[in-house]
Amino acid sequence: MKVVSEGDEKRTVTVELAGSRYRMTTDADAAHLLRLAEVVNQRIEAMGSKALRTATPAQILAVVALSLAEDLGEAQARATQLEARTQETLDAAIARIDAQLGNAS
Repeated sequence: MKVVSEGDEKRTVTVELAGSRYRMTTDADAAHLLRLAEVVNQRIEAMGSKALRTATPAQILAVVALSLAEDLGEAQARATQLEARTQETLDAAIARIDAQLGNAS
């Protein structure tokens, strides 16, 4: 990744993904974009050399995008389940506390 103009609020950043360079204007932190590009490129490498030889960069990026979208959906589902379980646990704890306070009166 290459940051062209560091001092401006908006900067031009060139990110390499799947062997292709993408130039964008952004106000995002350059280091953050670099980390995101690394995640994408790691996914690309994990696809294996055969896929990389036979697919176009656009096809490879589409597969990675779908994979990341699936991971996001699964993470959101886990977060929703965890929130529900946490709420159930809190409700049960409050009910026990209320019952104990009611028995103490």
